[in-house]
Amino acid sequence: MRNLTDEKIKFLEEKARDIRVSIIEMLVSAGSGHSAGPLGMADVFTTLYFYILKHNPKDPFWEGRDRLILSNGHINPVLYATMAHAGYFPVKELLTLRKFGTRLQGHPHREYLPMLENSSGPLGSGLSQAVGMAIADRMDRGKTSDRFFYCLMSDGELDEGQSWEAILLAGKERLGKLIVILDRNNIQIDGYTEDVMPLEPLTHKFESFGWHVEEIDGHNFSAIVEAVGRAQAVFDGPSIVIARTIPGKGVSFMEGDYKWHGDPPGIKDMAGEPAKEEQVKIALHDLRTLGGQIKGEHE
Repeated sequence: MRNLTDEKIKFLEEKARDIRVSIIEMLVSAGSGHSAGPLGMADVFTTLYFYILKHNPKDPFWEGRDRLILSNGHINPVLYATMAHAGYFPVKELLTLRKFGTRLQGHPHREYLPMLENSSGPLGSGLSQAVGMAIADRMDRGKTSDRFFYCLMSDGELDEGQSWEAILLAGKERLGKLIVILDRNNIQIDGYTEDVMPLEPLTHKFESFGWHVEEIDGHNFSAIVEAVGRAQAVFDGPSIVIARTIPGKGVSFMEGDYKWHGDPPGIKDMAGEPAKEEQVKIALHDLRTLGGQIKGEHE
């Protein structure tokens, strides 16, 4: 995979900013949904859809496409927003999130939005789906298949036993076309992961199951590209990119705070947070100005 140019990094930064703005706008319109995870994973999704994935928004069922399987379906605002900005459907449709009759259900549903690769929601099941797809592809196309299967997971869902069953099977089957990107944001709905159910040492655990492991800053576009490139070069086993991210990235009062795992801004007052009447204004200003770094048209 070719290295990123400064110009391309600038493009990805601006695209990720637009996607984060769309995430807040759609959550506010819905009046419900998850904020922290989608904002934290915007840089990863932007890099995938605008640089790494083989895909075609004008032909979403193109046979040669890579497959992106979202396991932690509750962060689907970032999936929907990225797909819309990539051209799969109109950006204005994002404002129908979670509303009656919408294609943009609260968890991804293939029957409503067929260009999705899987339906998801129950945590822990997405990796099993991805493993099954990768095995089926090898059976159908052989080891020379040039298609990759990217499974996006949360760290919290590693509390689920089914995740480890899938990890064992992928290692046994030496699925070189399977690349997991794990959102290591250290939060889940009940608190911080290491308080709820300690997960470390994750790298050693995956390596002991036969996986190639990369650990990166999930907000560094070059690091994302380079880690995925190294994973693509591993042919004799599955790979995982542990992307350390900041939940609520870009919104000053959300960053690193597990209380924003499952709530949008503007819905309720929280102790130590801005008044609910100010939350949306602050969030959009933070995102549009990159925390005040950009002056002028966005203020």
